[in-house]
Amino acid sequence: MQLARFPRYRLGHLPTPLEPMPRLTEVLRAKGSTVPHLWIKRDDCTGLATGGNKTRKLEYLLADALAQGADTLITQGATQSNHARQTAAAAARAGLGCELLLERRQVRDDDYEASGNVLLDTILGARIADRLPAGTDMAAAMESLADELRAKGKRPYVIPGGGSNPVGALGYVGCAQELATADVPIDWVVHATGSAGTQAGLLAGLLAMRSGIQVLGVSVRQPAAVQRPLVHDLAVRTAELIGAPGAVGLDDVQVDDGWTGPGYGVPTDEMVAALRLVAETEGILLDPVYSGKGFAGLLGAIEAGRFGADEHVVFVHTGGSAGLFGYRSTFAPR
Repeated sequence: MQLARFPRYRLGHLPTPLEPMPRLTEVLRAKGSTVPHLWIKRDDCTGLATGGNKTRKLEYLLADALAQGADTLITQGATQSNHARQTAAAAARAGLGCELLLERRQVRDDDYEASGNVLLDTILGARIADRLPAGTDMAAAMESLADELRAKGKRPYVIPGGGSNPVGALGYVGCAQELATADVPIDWVVHATGSAGTQAGLLAGLLAMRSGIQVLGVSVRQPAAVQRPLVHDLAVRTAELIGAPGAVGLDDVQVDDGWTGPGYGVPTDEMVAALRLVAETEGILLDPVYSGKGFAGLLGAIEAGRFGADEHVVFVHTGGSAGLFGYRSTFAPR
């Protein structure tokens, strides 16, 4: 498995830090929980327009776009999409245009519609080409927009939501290498799973290396019965791309769907509590859509006794704190 053979446009501050969480551990142990050795992989510190996990994916996607002679990136996401913001930043770095399609998966307030990531999208020079209702076929909408741009003489490159295809997932094969070669003897990796690219890349990389590290994805948008096959399919295709066919089986894909709540991007009490706990003990800001629910899932797994006291568990912080400004009413002073 040699990532160096794939074109890559350097965007991130990599490798990202791997830090212990001593204050959080102390608080959890005081409550009587059996707490493993807790670590956090700071992929919120990738450095591209407030950072986040999509930066790793965009290094490979942007390189592919440039190799194809593209002059414009097109992508889609929910209104407060972290992926859209990082794609806008990547396009700015490479001198490309950026067209965004935002899906109104939920309707909140003016903060949600115009603040946070939406504000940053425009500051970074992207054009919000349209805001579409929930349930829109966003892949078809991107292809329609690409056709419009081609008719105007542009050369668009379409990036799927979350950057989640085998090329994008290469970014998390790279993260898997960082984890497998860390000084810490890691037993588990836990993270929020949505469009599947992060979990697929981690699984493909860790299994190809026969690391023995297990991966638990905490679903932020759909039931495990739907999410597991989605992750598995992408992980299989990613493993094939890196020369490790057959490395990933469906049984390797672990998804906890108990923390999604009413739906994608909809706040839950558990998310709010987890986000406040990490902020107040470690000074680290999670986000309300992904890492907040992901960490709620980690806390739930600890409470359920899923991990042994001697095990080392790493939470991958996928970034997104800019989205907090779109959820101001959720975090009003208590």
